[in-house]
Amino acid sequence: MGIVERDEQTNYLNALHDKSRSKRGQVVLIGGPAASGRSELLRTFAGQVAGPEVLALGAACSPAERGLPFGVLGQLFHSAALPPETESEVAGLLAAGMNVPRGTDSADTDLTQILHSIFLAVLRLAAQKPVLISIDDIQHMDDRSRRFLLYLARRLASTRVLLVLTEGAHLPLAHCPFRAELERLPHFHRLHLAPLSPSGVAQMLRRHLDEPTARRLAAEGYRVSGGNPLLLKALVEDFRQSGGVRVQGYGAVFVNHLHRGDPVLLQVARALAVLGEGSTPEELAPLAGLDADTVDATLRSMTAAGLLTDGRFRHPAAGLAVLGTLPPQECQELNRAAARLLHERDAPVGRIAHHLVAADHAPVPWETDLLLEAAEHLQLGGSLRAAVKCLRLADTALGVTDRQQAAIRAELARTEWQLNPSSAARHLGRLTTAARSGQLDRRSLPTLVRQLLWHGRESDADAVLDRIHGAVREGSGRGTSELRDTEMWLAATYPAHARVRQLPAFSAQQRESLVTPGADPGLRAVAALCDHLARGRNHEAATHAEQVLRDLRLSRRSAWAEETALLSLTTLLYSGRPDTALAWCVSSQSEAGADQTAVWRAVLAAARAEAATRLGNLPEAVDQAQTALAHLEPKAWGVAVGLPLGSLVLGATRTGDHDMAAKYLAVPVPEALFRSRYGLHYLHARGHHYLATGNAHAALADFLSCGELMRSWGLDLAGIVPWRTSAAEAWLLLGNRDQARRMVQDQLARPATDSPRIRGLCLRLLAAVSPAGQRPQLLGEALDLFEDCRDRYEQARVLCDLGRAHYALAQRPRARMVLRRARHLADMCAAAPLAHGLLAVQGEPRQGHTAEETETAPALTESEHRVASLAVMGYTNREIAERLYVTPSTVEQHLTRVFRKLGIKRRSDLPADLATEQQGGGRGVPSAVGHTGATA
Repeated sequence: MGIVERDEQTNYLNALHDKSRSKRGQVVLIGGPAASGRSELLRTFAGQVAGPEVLALGAACSPAERGLPFGVLGQLFHSAALPPETESEVAGLLAAGMNVPRGTDSADTDLTQILHSIFLAVLRLAAQKPVLISIDDIQHMDDRSRRFLLYLARRLASTRVLLVLTEGAHLPLAHCPFRAELERLPHFHRLHLAPLSPSGVAQMLRRHLDEPTARRLAAEGYRVSGGNPLLLKALVEDFRQSGGVRVQGYGAVFVNHLHRGDPVLLQVARALAVLGEGSTPEELAPLAGLDADTVDATLRSMTAAGLLTDGRFRHPAAGLAVLGTLPPQECQELNRAAARLLHERDAPVGRIAHHLVAADHAPVPWETDLLLEAAEHLQLGGSLRAAVKCLRLADTALGVTDRQQAAIRAELARTEWQLNPSSAARHLGRLTTAARSGQLDRRSLPTLVRQLLWHGRESDADAVLDRIHGAVREGSGRGTSELRDTEMWLAATYPAHARVRQLPAFSAQQRESLVTPGADPGLRAVAALCDHLARGRNHEAATHAEQVLRDLRLSRRSAWAEETALLSLTTLLYSGRPDTALAWCVSSQSEAGADQTAVWRAVLAAARAEAATRLGNLPEAVDQAQTALAHLEPKAWGVAVGLPLGSLVLGATRTGDHDMAAKYLAVPVPEALFRSRYGLHYLHARGHHYLATGNAHAALADFLSCGELMRSWGLDLAGIVPWRTSAAEAWLLLGNRDQARRMVQDQLARPATDSPRIRGLCLRLLAAVSPAGQRPQLLGEALDLFEDCRDRYEQARVLCDLGRAHYALAQRPRARMVLRRARHLADMCAAAPLAHGLLAVQGEPRQGHTAEETETAPALTESEHRVASLAVMGYTNREIAERLYVTPSTVEQHLTRVFRKLGIKRRSDLPADLATEQQGGGRGVPSAVGHTGATA
């Protein structure tokens, strides 16, 4: 099998061989870029012509033998079986030639006589049979062997000798006259080998790999090898072993080739591996110890050979392999030299910082300043891990003041926090010490308090708070704005540590005048949200939260960005807008980019889980809560772990997976969790788990604990957790209806109980303790409220109670319709315990329709049937309008006509079989509806 894309050269060599057999000796020099296949072509051709009728003499030169006299000739005459007398004669001549001294005329004459005698020996061999002399890499040939070849080449025109030579791309100066002498000969020929074309690469791959694999890898093979046969063979072996490019394979072959060539190749490759892409010859030259022209020529030669493309390595494995040839200390010194060089040339700070980090030495002052500047640029670009490396190195700087050291460490902790709060925790002890001694900038103190409380280090946080209060007093009010903002945030998140009452009173005008230009906008936003939340201003809080979230899309670089996002999203949840929070989380999670750090993704997933819980989407709640805990392990969540754990436990409990709920309740949580707002979510979820597993006393204890904490904190807001209605459920399970009624009435009597969700919970429980005749009205109103807030789980619970109420009033047909709808919604929510409970209700309907239900359907038009069926499934008027591409008023008109035709008054009375027909593609319900205007 021939060599790929070398047929033309092989045929040319065969033609020259035919001429030499006719006593027309030929000299051919094979050139081309490095590793272009010169040696393989030479070996293949020699192997083809060698045989009984041709005497093949071969040698391969190497740099190590360049100083060995007659080293190449010794190889030639030992490479084939020669007549004994010839072998003895040549051996004697070579031995004599090695003893001839250099530099005298007589010595030169003696050497010429020896060369002539060797030439005569070759002629005698050629007289017996044609002779092929092949020598590889003649640029490394010793001087005396080179002299003999010139002597032979000038005199073999009428002999049966074919002299085939190969030379590398980089030639020593001593070799240039030799090649010039050869080129003057009339029987001299030159062959040039180019890298393989894309089709040649594909052809070689097909020889070594199966057809589908070769076709799939052809483009990548050409891109990575540049058509270089040597590198391509290494790639084939890499694909066979690991399916990709390996440093130990492709990279090792790349480096081995550099070692075989001129030392300049390795010097330039090392400088390029250190400086990286985009390096100019002027930058590489001092690092390689060469002049710029030599570097430029070397780069062009390596590009022609397929080793480089556009001045860079074709694959990172090549650069890594080149760096692997350097001892670690030498590599660090080169990187430090590169940093100095680039600094002198005013290169971008990020590029200089990369080399300083690789040098890994304690930075001097200019290097420290540059690392800090680079870290800031990297953070703006979203390269947080690279920024952390810069800051970690800057943290080892010598000759900086204690205040500067504290500032560097605070910035390092803030940046590491965005990647993993656990890794940032190791800096908090030294930062607390710096804060106590007054070395930490006052604007960094609130962030430190937040980090300490997140990890439950309450005593350290209180010490830093003491420092903040003391600094405000000592500074005659300076920093009061940051202090008040911090205290407002504490009052809503870590109320046990808030000292709002200790703050001096300021008028609105005074507070505005105390705001400093350097105030953290994230802290200001958090304080405003907490103020609205603490005052129970749900509408203002939700509006402000949406504005804060819109601003966050523009910049997430504040030290309070994650806290701001989490508080804004939970504020929307507490204000009864879980759909808005969910929509923001979904859109943000779909965004790709550098802003999506592990903490950011975890916060979004946790908020999405809580929103899904409040909308009754239990599978999504469990999935997103698990996602949040996967992005950040519970230890990294700190006390905030109560939010995702609470959603996960509550979601698992409502789906009936009590084992999963118990498993996550067994996860260790910090004691400080129960002194934070996040502890309320955890206690509330744990209480419902106890309630679902029959431990009503433990459930009641958790619900009452929530209430005690919220009242003591001045944060008794049912939007956070509805502890009163949950406690009422526990009292009902314990058989204490009077206490349950008092809890519900207490909740209804509280100000700002206008949330549809909270009022719906109250009405459902109030119905449970009311006479049977009053229950349908209360439950009907509760159902309307839960439909407004889109909580399908609570809709299913209300419908379940409503069905039982109809049974109690002997309204069996209506009860059956309501219970079927309840079971449908329970199935949609994956609320298995609720669905199983419905099966136990006496008189649960069969799978088929009753006669009464079947008779109602024909009275509806197709448009009315579509609207009614979606209403049965729990969709709101707005959702139905969006689904059917009509206006909400059109939906309302259709429902009004449906109610009139069916003789009912509310959505809860709609026959459940309408939803069944919708799911099964029943009458009048096409899969896609495009009507607009007055028809649905």
